[in-house]
Amino acid sequence: MDLSSGQDKVRFVNRMFARISRRYDLMNTVMTAGMHHKWRRMATNFAFKNDSGRALDLASGTGDFAIELARKEWVSEVVALDNTLEMLTLALYKATHKEVSDKIKLVIGDAHNLPFPDNSFTCLTVGFGVRNFVNLPRALKEMVRVMKSGGRVVILEIVKLENRGMLQDMLIPLYFRYMTPVLGMLVAGDREAYTYLPKSVQQFLKPSELMEMMSTAGMINVSYSSLALGTVAIHVGEKD
Repeated sequence: MDLSSGQDKVRFVNRMFARISRRYDLMNTVMTAGMHHKWRRMATNFAFKNDSGRALDLASGTGDFAIELARKEWVSEVVALDNTLEMLTLALYKATHKEVSDKIKLVIGDAHNLPFPDNSFTCLTVGFGVRNFVNLPRALKEMVRVMKSGGRVVILEIVKLENRGMLQDMLIPLYFRYMTPVLGMLVAGDREAYTYLPKSVQQFLKPSELMEMMSTAGMINVSYSSLALGTVAIHVGEKD
């Protein structure tokens, strides 16, 4: 699995999510013991600052983040953007079932080249998606571009541990490297997709590194909160 080319990674990730879309929610629940729902609710609460308005959910997948946003009174509309049709199809089904589809607009698009004018949204969320972006600095700049002044960007993501120790050196790497592919085969029927997951985490950033990258992209008041023994983080940044 050579993903050295950006376009190769885009094609691989798109095909992977299309393949596992129907088992994606179940796998998330198994891997996080159901905690991913709580983490999204927590992250959604960070998204609101002062103004009501439109929200943008990038890498929306099956729509969990978009649905949480749509439940908020201060959100007038949620645009859920993803580049995998199969995932958005499930997001529409879930939004309809939960009776929030009237507030959600589904868009197939690229997070690196957002099809929206400047200053379009009051808040923006990304749940477990930035790790798969081919050019994260460019995507972060696009997030800033489409945000209104004072609006917040909230990123929920699996990260490298900030401080090394037994968890960093042994337990967590062993779990990701060996247990995740097994779970992927048993639950989702796709070992390859869940072999990619630990590799993508290994190649990603520490919380402090992502915080610095958000600041470099033009965000202010950037901070993060650690969850799940430091393996997951909620990052928050604002547009000046």
